[in-house]
Amino acid sequence: MTLTPETLLHGYSIGVFPMAEHRDDPEIFWVDPRRRGVIPLDGFHMSRSLKRHIKSGDYQIEINKDFMGVLDGCADRAETWINDEIRRLYLSLFRRAHAHSLEVWQDGTLAGGVYGVVLGTTFFGESMFSRRTNASKLALAYLVDRLNCAGFTLFDTQFRTDHLASLGGIEIPRAEYLRRLHVALDGTADFTAPDTPTAHDVIQRNTQTS
Repeated sequence: MTLTPETLLHGYSIGVFPMAEHRDDPEIFWVDPRRRGVIPLDGFHMSRSLKRHIKSGDYQIEINKDFMGVLDGCADRAETWINDEIRRLYLSLFRRAHAHSLEVWQDGTLAGGVYGVVLGTTFFGESMFSRRTNASKLALAYLVDRLNCAGFTLFDTQFRTDHLASLGGIEIPRAEYLRRLHVALDGTADFTAPDTPTAHDVIQRNTQTS
């Protein structure tokens, strides 16, 4: 299947997303889960250990500084659904400002991050990675804070993993997801608008909403 960025965005708008079986498989297929993973933006769970790590301050948060690095970091694992075609498509969406990355940097290197697609007030989280302890959790904490500050209403994680469940991720039926998606697509939000917050603000705001 040869996809265009426009086709990809249309897929997201109707509730499906693309995957490949593995890195070297040129075929791409659409996925439409019966139960959809989401993180409620008022229900992010911040453990005491994560709060301590946020307070440590031994990291920097960047937005879109190295989107390609995050994309490649997510694909750098034994099994990945990110093939060359999917990589090309997301880089194209990034150049069109429909895809963004939130990155955790430590000691001048990319330690972890998350990337996703934006339509309306929906953030479709695609993948995340971590090269340092808790880097992906840090990324999600700052991402949820950013989504709330920027006016997003739906954080789609596609599936609920044990990792995401520990951070507040839940599953909802497909029909409920599509209802929420339909509402969210009518709004507008700017992922890049908020300033990078202080650690104190991230902890305080997430504690107030969880």
